[in-house]
Amino acid sequence: MLHGHVDGRDFALLLHLSPETLRIELVDTRGDKDLEPTAPPWYAERGRGLLLVAAFADDWGVAWGPAPRKTVWAEVRLRRRDQRG
Repeated sequence: MLHGHVDGRDFALLLHLSPETLRIELVDTRGDKDLEPTAPPWYAERGRGLLLVAAFADDWGVAWGPAPRKTVWAEVRLRRRDQRG
């Protein structure tokens, strides 16, 4: 996994699995970054993470605090093999 972070500051990746949902949480201490899924220039090698999250997750958001901590979370609904649709 590649994550944009401030040098010298750690981050945590948390996974929560229930029978219906996979929840992914990324916690870091970079509170100064605007979190809108925007496309970088075509030649950029990075910067598309939130675009991918927004495209593939059923729901996602950001929880702030305590400063400068933030948690970006995404949820994906799981389907059983016998379910259609």
